[in-house]
Amino acid sequence: MPELPEVETTCQGIRSAVINQTIREIVIRESRLRWPVSRALLKLRKIQITNVSRRAKYILMQSTLGSFIIHLGMSGRLCCLDEKIPYQKHDHIDFVFDNGTLLRYTDPRRFGAVLWTTKDPLKHRYLAKLGVEPLLPVFNAHYLHRVTQNKQQPIKQLIMDQKVVVGVGNIYANEALYQAKISPLRYSHSLSLNDCAELVRAIRKILTAAIKQGGTTLRDFLSAKGKPGYFKQKLLVYGRQGMACLHCGQSLDVIRIQQRTTVYCSTCQI
Repeated sequence: MPELPEVETTCQGIRSAVINQTIREIVIRESRLRWPVSRALLKLRKIQITNVSRRAKYILMQSTLGSFIIHLGMSGRLCCLDEKIPYQKHDHIDFVFDNGTLLRYTDPRRFGAVLWTTKDPLKHRYLAKLGVEPLLPVFNAHYLHRVTQNKQQPIKQLIMDQKVVVGVGNIYANEALYQAKISPLRYSHSLSLNDCAELVRAIRKILTAAIKQGGTTLRDFLSAKGKPGYFKQKLLVYGRQGMACLHCGQSLDVIRIQQRTTVYCSTCQI
């Protein structure tokens, strides 16, 4: 499932290709996504794309009339193509531009979304209550320490809570906790301010590195240029259950927290 690094990689990949381009038409081949695609999109003509940004795992493509809010779901991707390239089975939506190019939304599992709003997209009901961005200064040791107080849940569960901090998906939560040497089972309220500082540092380091590597491709993810993410080669614990810890040599354990695979070292992570 595309997480923050994969979504940021997609934003970077499409930004230069679509900003200042004018939409000639929008083609909808399949509207049955996570939320039904509004037929009102078919009436949008001659609107110019002014910006592409990210909020959590949502792509915001802003125009002169409103904003497209795009979520990649489990298997979605956006690709910039020549409009002459024929569509395939799972190519559900095309944004066709005046310059002969298009932005194509592909989603085999159809868990993603393409929404339209003429209001502030950050106040949309799916975005308004999201937590802080992990790569911004507001996400710091003091913030994390404050929100962990009185929390009886495991710390891995807390840092994956999108109302606390956005975009720390399962893969990156595993990796950050390992680098911070904090057990994923540890109760959130037990973390000291120093523990929180280490975890914030690790989350930022992991996400930044993943973005530089174009995200992580386990199965479906491809960038806007059709390339896989290469951060998989940098994973230290995720997908390595039963293998030796790279720090101490002990076999890595695997458990499930909230139905998500959790790999950790019971010796190094306390």
